[in-house]
Amino acid sequence: MDSHGTQCSCGAHRSTPSVHQTLEEMDFERGIWSAALDGDLERVKSFLRKGTDPNTKDQSSYTALHYSSRAGHRSVCELLLDHGACANSQTSGGASALHRAAYCGHLAIVKLLLTHRADPCLTDDDGLTPLHKAAEQGHLEVCDLLVSSFPVLRTMKDNRSRLPADLCPDNSALLELLNPQ
Repeated sequence: MDSHGTQCSCGAHRSTPSVHQTLEEMDFERGIWSAALDGDLERVKSFLRKGTDPNTKDQSSYTALHYSSRAGHRSVCELLLDHGACANSQTSGGASALHRAAYCGHLAIVKLLLTHRADPCLTDDDGLTPLHKAAEQGHLEVCDLLVSSFPVLRTMKDNRSRLPADLCPDNSALLELLNPQ
């Protein structure tokens, strides 16, 4: 590519998105998943009004709830859950919406999912629980909520025999919270 490459704003380098997007990418952008990821409540409502199943999975096996949970869009999460989204749906890799919210430290979303009976003991393909995911990112408040509600999570080991405490960064308060009694 010449020296002005991709940083140039001239029309010679622009292309229509459909020329370079895969069919899966176009389906995603036109689907409920993209609206959920963007926090576009009105668009998600429109999909639901048209009869879109909130548990429909995209090509990567994620539901709209997975995307809105990771992005921290509480109102979208509430809407999806109120319309029958399964709080325990897992991807092909075993991740649940609770895994994604915990990993990103979205305390309000974690609380919401737990009130909708999300199972904090579900593990992904690596044997990681949502507590493992929150611990590895150092999310103290999320870890505190999960441990206070489900103390057994402290003792659950992943597929490499690691406890949540083994994954957390050097944080004395978090280590104290996570160490099994």
